[in-house]
Formats: sequence, C-alpha cells, structure tokens
Amino acid sequence: MKVPVTFGQYVPVDSPVHSLDAKAKMGLVAAFTAALFLVDGPLGMVAAAAVVAAAVVLSRVPWRIALRGIRAVVMILMITLAAHALRWNPATVALVRVGPLAVDAAGLKEGLFFVVRIVLLVVGTSLLTLTTSPVALTDGLERIMRPLARVRFPASEVAMMLTIALRFIPTTAQEAEKLIVAQTARGARFDAGGPIARARAYAPVLVPLFVNLFRRADDLATAMEARCYRGGVGRTRLHESRMRPRDWAVLCLGTLVLALVGITL
Repeated sequence: MKVPVTFGQYVPVDSPVHSLDAKAKMGLVAAFTAALFLVDGPLGMVAAAAVVAAAVVLSRVPWRIALRGIRAVVMILMITLAAHALRWNPATVALVRVGPLAVDAAGLKEGLFFVVRIVLLVVGTSLLTLTTSPVALTDGLERIMRPLARVRFPASEVAMMLTIALRFIPTTAQEAEKLIVAQTARGARFDAGGPIARARAYAPVLVPLFVNLFRRADDLATAMEARCYRGGVGRTRLHESRMRPRDWAVLCLGTLVLALVGITL
C-alpha cells in the first residue's frame, strides 16, 4: 500500500530545485516572501503566481502535493475574505445584502487579493520542505545562524529544534488523520451540529494525539542521548554542503528578479 505524502513532507525526486543548496533555497524563500508583501497590485500578484508555478514545475513535485497545504489555512482564507468583503451599511452599491451587512465590489476585490497572497505564500514556502531533506535543512539553518555563535547563540541546537518541529508537522497531520478515521469508524460525527459541538467532537482526537506526541518526543530524546548528542560542539558531517557557483548564480538572479517584482509591480 502506498503511503500518502502529507503537507510539508520531503518528496525525493530528481529535479533542479532539489539539487540546489539548502541555503540558496532559504534565501530565495526569504526574497519571495518579501516581494510578495511588497506587491500592491494585480499585475504583481500575477507575476508572483507565475514564479510559484514555475518553481513547482521545476521541482517536479505533483501539484496535488504542492497545493495540499492550502487545506490547513482554509479557515484563515475564509476569515480574511469575509473581513475585507463585508461592509456595515455600505454607501456604495452592494453586490449581496443581508440586513445591515453587505458585500461590495471593492471589498470583494480587496479580500480576493489578500486570499491569493496567503495561498501563494503557503505554496511557495512549502516548497522549501518539499524539496529539501531534513538533514540538509538542519545543516543549512545551522550554517546561516553560525555567525551568531560569537554572541553565544546556540545555533546548532536551534537549528535542530526547528528541523525536528518541521519534521513532525507531516507526522502529526498523518496521525491526526488516522485518529479521525478511527473515531469515525466508531460512530463519531465531526460534521454535525454547530461550531461548539464540532469542537467538542475533536476532544477524543486531541487527547491521544498529544499523548502520542509526548511519547514520541521522549523516545526521540532517549535516542539522541543514546547516540551521545551534546549539541553542535565537536560534531562532524559525512557530507559537507557548500554553495557552488550555480547556487550563487541562482540565488543572486532569483533575488534580483523578485526584488524587481516587489518594487516595480
């Protein structure tokens, strides 16, 4: 049986994006995030969407996996759209009106703009974990934060914690899905009643989920201690990651393009 790939899980395929150094991909993600928040018009958003689409195609990650993270922010998208689209007794012509509340064209356009921004942010940033192995991600984070070691900042420990947290996101999501399926098979209903009833229905899922998370964290700590993990002091690596000329070229060119998109559009 084929195990489904959950959101944020590394997808091992051969692609130009996978072959890039982790530090170069982190720099491109940071530049993309800054450019995405700088654009203030539909043309800039179209350019950002084209960049995300090109990155997904080059990464050879299936679209269904690349877009899977949107499901986790559906509620945020709905709240964002409603917060910008709804008006209280609007002075303009309303598209839809329910009592004192109404939706006008300007508010709907603004809400859709911010919804698209969030969707592109989720899909674009998720490509970092989808195309970078946990080991490479840890090494990249540690090397980026290495200059902070001069002020006694535990760069290695922080990088390890961040990587473990990212690694457990897909595992936790997969385990929660299994618990929901098991509770549904026992007659539990997660789609019946109002918001409070639905929130209470998830109690039988959250309790064993947190218990399993604490148990897994304890097992991981025991395994790391058994392997004599004491932080980054004195640690060596089997494979040293170094920025190649191609990585520098892609990072500089990509940052320049994203800066132009964010500033001009």
